[in-house]
Amino acid sequence: MPEQTPIGPVDSSRVPRFAGFATFARLPRIDQVEHADVAVVGVPFDAGVSYRPGARFGPAALREASRLLRPYHPELDVSPFAETQVVDAGDIALNPFNIGEAIETLQSEAEALTANGTRLVTVGGDHTIALPLLRAAAKKHGPVALLHFDAHLDTWDTYFGEPYTHGTPFRRASEEGLLDTEALSHVGTRGPLYGKRDLEEDRRLGFGIVTSGDVMRRGVAETVDALRQRIGGRPLYISVDIDVLDPAHAPGTGTPEAGGMTSRELLEILRGLRDCNLVGADVVELAPAYDHAEITAIAASHVAYDLVSLLSLGKGA
Repeated sequence: MPEQTPIGPVDSSRVPRFAGFATFARLPRIDQVEHADVAVVGVPFDAGVSYRPGARFGPAALREASRLLRPYHPELDVSPFAETQVVDAGDIALNPFNIGEAIETLQSEAEALTANGTRLVTVGGDHTIALPLLRAAAKKHGPVALLHFDAHLDTWDTYFGEPYTHGTPFRRASEEGLLDTEALSHVGTRGPLYGKRDLEEDRRLGFGIVTSGDVMRRGVAETVDALRQRIGGRPLYISVDIDVLDPAHAPGTGTPEAGGMTSRELLEILRGLRDCNLVGADVVELAPAYDHAEITAIAASHVAYDLVSLLSLGKGA
């Protein structure tokens, strides 16, 4: 059978961007196509946060901000919605009162969505969701390389004795053997820690660190080169906590830290990862109650768009 032409976004010359259904980038729903190459899926869950709640409303805010996205990406020279079938897979409903059950449900749902080769860009929700998503990715691809964009390490052991929170997913992922320990990087970290031991334990897990200050001093090109050397051709998962951006660029998040990256720096680093073997990604910790004029939601929607574009270009199916 001939390959079907992807169904793209609603034509904005016929239906104004502020009208119609609020799917990601006004794309079709997953039930409107026979097969999806890439699915954007929401996870409105924030029971794992340690400070300001509200990321459960992140998927809806990102979709609303994505109405202005257009179908051609000039920096990457790709029309992602024409090259691949991209859809909005709606939201995955999780138990907000039982973190363990929520993690199991999300892993199961992610495995089902990716069973036929669909790759996910998941919109949170808090960073707890990265663990079940990594479980699903590793089950399909084996241990994955990880690029973790965040103000924080998220490799702490527990909070109040609890092992599953938004500050612990990558400790658990490392312990479970989900990560390729030769290809792990935090990017954009900054701010006070509980002690030097935090860095020592993180290093023992195999992570390299590129701080927001490093990005400023080295520049985007050198940063990208170092990350690409570390990743190589390994299956790659990218996890973006929107608080990697400075509060000037992303006030709408739960644990903001001063001295962060600009949205331009983040997007340029992501674009530098073209042709890496990207197999999945997430954008988390958008908390719209603290946002102003959709600054954070707009930034997060563009991050998601760039991740979709990379998957459209990539070989990670």
